[in-house]
Amino acid sequence: MRTQDLDHQLEFLAETSGFIKSLTANLTETELTLKPSGRDFSCLEQVCHLRDIEREGYSGRIQRILKEVEPLLPNIDGDQLAIERNYNSQNLKAALDEFASARKRNLEIVRSASTDALTRTAILEDVGTITFEHLIIMMYEHDQEHRQQLSNLTTRFKARVEGLSSQAELK
Repeated sequence: MRTQDLDHQLEFLAETSGFIKSLTANLTETELTLKPSGRDFSCLEQVCHLRDIEREGYSGRIQRILKEVEPLLPNIDGDQLAIERNYNSQNLKAALDEFASARKRNLEIVRSASTDALTRTAILEDVGTITFEHLIIMMYEHDQEHRQQLSNLTTRFKARVEGLSSQAELK
């Protein structure tokens, strides 16, 4: 039997792609690629990062932790991937669709796993020993972080647009 917390986390994970789609639906190309600072990701970079971490990080980790005995799971340098793959030149819709597809597959595997699988362990590079359940929590926390960052960015854009509209009305 899964815990209520785990069910909540899985539902949150399932909703992330729709959440991002609604946040980014009306953004201009400039807004999608605007970096708030040198190290922070733009909205588009956030989506590409989530896609690649889902496909190349979580997919492999989920498969290996369920099939192997205490596998060594490599860490992924998301900042380096953003540079190497030039995320800001990619297509938002394609990246979001690929993220949604990979996430759906991963959640199907997670939901079909037995309750006993939650205690399976792996060694995550730079972290140490984790359980399958901890991996799910890490996914949840990663989504929380990126959803918040995207919300902050899009709120700034909306406030700017509303401010411009108010200024225009004053003229």
